[in-house]
This record gives sequence, C-alpha cells and structure tokens, in this order.
Amino acid sequence: MIADVVLAIHFCIAAFIVVGLPAVWLGALLGYGWVRNPWFRYLHLGAIAFVAAEALLGVACPLTAWEGLLRGGVRPESFIGHWTHRLLYYQAPEWVFTAAYVAWVLATLLTLRFLPPRSLNRAAPS
Repeated sequence: MIADVVLAIHFCIAAFIVVGLPAVWLGALLGYGWVRNPWFRYLHLGAIAFVAAEALLGVACPLTAWEGLLRGGVRPESFIGHWTHRLLYYQAPEWVFTAAYVAWVLATLLTLRFLPPRSLNRAAPS
C-alpha cells in the first residue's frame, strides 16, 4: 500500500516533467498567462535537471529505490501499482534515457530563454 503511494507520487512527478514543457508551449500559443509563472517554470527546470543529473552520475532515483525497498524487490501487485509501474518504467539502454533527460533539460532551458517567466520580484497582475 505505501509502495503504491510512493509509485503514484513518482508517476505524478514524471508526468509533471513530461507534460509540463509541452503544456507551456501550448499555453503560450493560446495566450495563457500561467505559462509565465516563475514558480512553475523553475520548479519544472529543477525537476528535470535533477533527473538528468541522476542519470549522468549513474545514481538511482530515490523514489525508485524507496519503492523497491518497500516492496521487498517484488513487483507491484495492486491494480494501480501494476499499471502505474508499466507506464513509468520502460526497457531501454541507460544511454537512451540519459540522452532524453539531457535533451529535455536543453529544451526547457531554450524555452526559458525564448519564453521567459515573469520576474520573481514583480507582483502578479490582479
């Protein structure tokens, strides 16, 4: 049960990283102001930069390790655990994931450059 909660949190973080950048692009095209929110944008950059750094250093994700520890090395048995695990973990060489993470960091940095967030010092319009 607790392992499923860790897995669900892990899935939400991964979804934030994967969906966040295209959502910013789409939101910018549609003229949504939230895409300039500095908290969202820098939190997104921090999240993907952390994942890329883990991959470059060859370090396992703490959430993956924690889930494995809670499960005792056994694969998820619950319905949610089974499907979330299948969506979150893919089989591919490590370099593929590392390259994808680094590319996502670069795309996020380029997006920050060409579609900058509001200044943290500037108050949001009411």
